[in-house]
Amino acid sequence: MSGGPKKCLSLIGFSLICLKMIASAKKAPEIPTIDQAYSKLSNSITVEWGTVPGATSYLLMAEDGDTVIETMVARSPGTVSGLKAATLYQVTVRSVSATGRSQASPPKQANTVLAAPILEVSSPSPDSILVQWEAVYMAVGFSVSIMQANGLGRMWKENTTNTSLTFTSLDAGTLYTIKAYAWNANGTPGDDSTCDQRTSPRAPANIQVFFDIGALKASVSWALTEGAFNYTVMAFSDSSELSCNTTSSSCTISSLQCGTEYLISVLASNDAGSSKSASTVTLKTVACAPGRVTIQEDPPGHLSVAWSSVALSDYYVAFVKSDDGLEVHCNTSFTQCNFLSECGFTYFISIFAFNKAGQSPLGDVFNYTTAPCCPSDINPVLVSSDRVEIVWSPVRGAELYETKAVDGLNVVECNDTAPACTLSALECDTTYNITVYSFSEVRGSNMSCTSQFVTTAPCSPEIKNVSKDAFSMVNVHWRSTNDDATYTVTAQGDKGLYRCSSTGESCAMGSLPCGSVFSVTAVAETQAGQSLPSYSVPLETVPCCPMGLTVTQVTQSVINVSWTVGTGAQTYVTVLESRTGVSKCHTQQNHCLLGCITCGVNYTVSLKAVSATGSTADCTYRSYSSSACCPLGVKLYRLGPNGIRIYWQASRGSANYSTDLYGSKGIFTCAPRPGLSFCDVAEIPCGDVYTVMVSPVAETGLTVTFCPKKIYSVTCSGSTLGMVIYRGKRNAE
Repeated sequence: MSGGPKKCLSLIGFSLICLKMIASAKKAPEIPTIDQAYSKLSNSITVEWGTVPGATSYLLMAEDGDTVIETMVARSPGTVSGLKAATLYQVTVRSVSATGRSQASPPKQANTVLAAPILEVSSPSPDSILVQWEAVYMAVGFSVSIMQANGLGRMWKENTTNTSLTFTSLDAGTLYTIKAYAWNANGTPGDDSTCDQRTSPRAPANIQVFFDIGALKASVSWALTEGAFNYTVMAFSDSSELSCNTTSSSCTISSLQCGTEYLISVLASNDAGSSKSASTVTLKTVACAPGRVTIQEDPPGHLSVAWSSVALSDYYVAFVKSDDGLEVHCNTSFTQCNFLSECGFTYFISIFAFNKAGQSPLGDVFNYTTAPCCPSDINPVLVSSDRVEIVWSPVRGAELYETKAVDGLNVVECNDTAPACTLSALECDTTYNITVYSFSEVRGSNMSCTSQFVTTAPCSPEIKNVSKDAFSMVNVHWRSTNDDATYTVTAQGDKGLYRCSSTGESCAMGSLPCGSVFSVTAVAETQAGQSLPSYSVPLETVPCCPMGLTVTQVTQSVINVSWTVGTGAQTYVTVLESRTGVSKCHTQQNHCLLGCITCGVNYTVSLKAVSATGSTADCTYRSYSSSACCPLGVKLYRLGPNGIRIYWQASRGSANYSTDLYGSKGIFTCAPRPGLSFCDVAEIPCGDVYTVMVSPVAETGLTVTFCPKKIYSVTCSGSTLGMVIYRGKRNAE
């Protein structure tokens, strides 16, 4: 265990001996020798030395007692930078190679030169440049030179101990290069400073001003100056300052004020400064438009226009243009003009002020509307009992028409934009004072319009009653409060129109057709017009009697009465009257069956037509005799081989009869002589059944067909006196 550490220590000692032998075998490079050290710039020192064999680089060191600055360079000469200006430094050099670095060379002392002055340059005038700087440490004097930056012309150089210098007699607007440096007590110059400065331009000349009246702006021009970058035109007045900038030889100043005097100057400038024109140009703008305009129409038809005076005005022109395009004007040096005017026009008024610069800008355009004209051709186109419709021609300036109708204390009004008005709710048969006033929103109503009187149509009469007398005359009575009115009564129905007239309170109408319904109205008429019809009253005439009446015997005891339809009749009453009694029928039809008729009797037939309201017409009477009674006891007797006698009992009221036999072998007829109650048929076949009917014959010759029929059988039994056998009775067909 104790052998391990000792062995290590022997190895370490051996290694140190080896390193010492290697180090002694490689030598450091030689120490260089400084030939000279000098300063050309205020922040560095340049050192020159002899080359050291084997040296790959050199370490320069400068020390001022406070700081040490080191710089590695490859060869001589070398420069140490980052030093302070005008400061004494001790400089050394070390050579460096792969084997190490040498000891420091013997030191050399060197002062850094003076710092460059920091220049401030300006051009106080177009031909001068002022150069200023701050004091430089350790400086006892300064050299400043100047020449054109383009290299043309001469160079000026000045030495001074001051910190400012002015160069004069220079070209205006020209770029110059300025160079300056300081020197110390030994006369050693320091760093120099270089800068460029342009002289300011000369003031513009030949200024001209052109005034634009319409746009209220001025165009200013001038001659270009050397070296000017831009120009500023300034316009000064008592109340404002305007300007414009440009790089050319002209500029426009806008937004000038009317009625203002401006002083205009031009300023030329560049990066060195500016030069203002020596003289100003005076510009007087046009006068402002006159204000405080008042317009009066007194008396009507005369306009007086007045306004306030404005600065810089020589005279005024007032223009008055009506809305129909007509324009008039007046020139005056005063502040008022008078014009003629007409009703219903709108006048547009503008006032301009003039001076040598021209016409003032357009100010406010005033308008004045005169009162609208009055309607002159008022025409009542419709006059009724309670309203009046009037029309008139439109008039100039009227936006609305006010119509008033005055009757004592009562006033009826209507307003409308149309040239027409209907005055309603008026009293009938009344005189109104009617006036139409024209109205405009600006001037109101023209109250000078004239009126006229209009009387409404008469009041409607009131029908009190309508009556009919025994002579079929219709009398109409009414009530009315009109003065001097004529009344017309009209009965109107399906059958026509009927009238009667009167100035009183009644009139009569005749010849009205039967079976008609009329509407009866009354109308009053005066010079003012016609009233509305009265309320209608219905009038019904009696129904018309039927034109034809026919009586037909249906059976011995039944007759049928028929008639044509009577206009206006709804029902009919038929009466059959004789000494033996009355038979009556009430029906809606145009025929009626009447029973219980006695044969062979004279009757009186009457007919009444009745309307729906009960109005009755008694129609014409006529006589009617019922047919004779049918005979009784009809029998047949055989007369020889082929003859038959027919016998009956004569009935009341008959003189003539007709006898008919109907068999299969024919119809056989016989007519007895007047007064006889039998008749004979000479040739009639036997062996047949016959229907026998004996009927009375009317005076007209018509045979009654409703008498009863009997059936007989006529046999052929080999004897010429055959049997006639009664078979029975057949009802009349």
